[in-house]
Amino acid sequence: MNRNFAEQSSKDKNATIRTEVTDRAEFSFKINKPGNYDVHISYSANPNMIRKYLELIRFSHTLFAMPFAILSAIMAWEINRQSDPPIDFRLLDLLGILFCMVFARSAAMAFNRWADQNIDAENPRTVRRHIPAGNISSRHALFFTLFCAVGFIAGTTLFLPKNFIPIIASIPVLFFLCGYSFAKRFTILAHWWLGAALMLAPIAAWIAIRPVFSVVPVFLGLAVLFWTAGFDVVYSLQDEQFDRKKRLFSVPAKFGTRSALRIAAASHVIMLLFLFLIPLNYPAFGMLTWGTIAFIGVILLIEHWIVNPHDPSRINFVFFWLNIIISLVLLLVGTIDIWLIRA
Repeated sequence: MNRNFAEQSSKDKNATIRTEVTDRAEFSFKINKPGNYDVHISYSANPNMIRKYLELIRFSHTLFAMPFAILSAIMAWEINRQSDPPIDFRLLDLLGILFCMVFARSAAMAFNRWADQNIDAENPRTVRRHIPAGNISSRHALFFTLFCAVGFIAGTTLFLPKNFIPIIASIPVLFFLCGYSFAKRFTILAHWWLGAALMLAPIAAWIAIRPVFSVVPVFLGLAVLFWTAGFDVVYSLQDEQFDRKKRLFSVPAKFGTRSALRIAAASHVIMLLFLFLIPLNYPAFGMLTWGTIAFIGVILLIEHWIVNPHDPSRINFVFFWLNIIISLVLLLVGTIDIWLIRA
């Protein structure tokens, strides 16, 4: 971050003695008279800094879990509509889900970058990330994490007074999400911890709309868990040698490339099994959803076919684009299937 400091000494009692200018704000400290200080703080949004923070948290990757959360909410709304008496849709609930999803993920991602800054600085693949590269300071990344955490907790108040569960669960959820950042220091199950973090999205969305237990959001959440863990194992192939050297826990570092790919494939098979259980337990889903699950199976086969652990561009393509297709297509088709049932 760019900083300019100016210090002035003057016999003038109103002299500015220190001014700090950053990319984001200017802070001026003035002495009006001995023992009386006046602090002036001006803030102006800097589009360049906003872009840096969005890049820090990989904001575009919100598309991984967001569609599952929205689909789960739509499924819950449909059951509410069919209940006796019907439960009305509330716009605040939708806003609450979107608000909480964005802030929870942003807090977890920013904390991950803060917690891993020293590891990232030693890894040739990640050395250009914002904190080790000096584009965002460690302190500001931590402040941003706290800001997003407060935003997440504030977002849960949108479900009040109808539903107190989100605000009660908000602190434990944040601890679980941020805990993932330390997992690879002691367990190869870190990939599944990440999956469990994303699993909370559809389960929490369902609870926020319909605080009644159902196996449907659990099955959807478990599908997200094993889907995420599978592609995270594939993604970590890029760091196999580094993780082994630094004694970090990952499936590729522990078992090697071939075994890691088999474990990732097994995780994706389990994901498909949980997806197949959803239409069996949710009557509003019909043939369109069944066909979409089969389509997702084909996409996963393509993912594993094109993965080359020695070609990072292929891994990045699989990690982002093909997985975005999976989440968005499932949301789109699931929504259409529910709408057709209503029609």
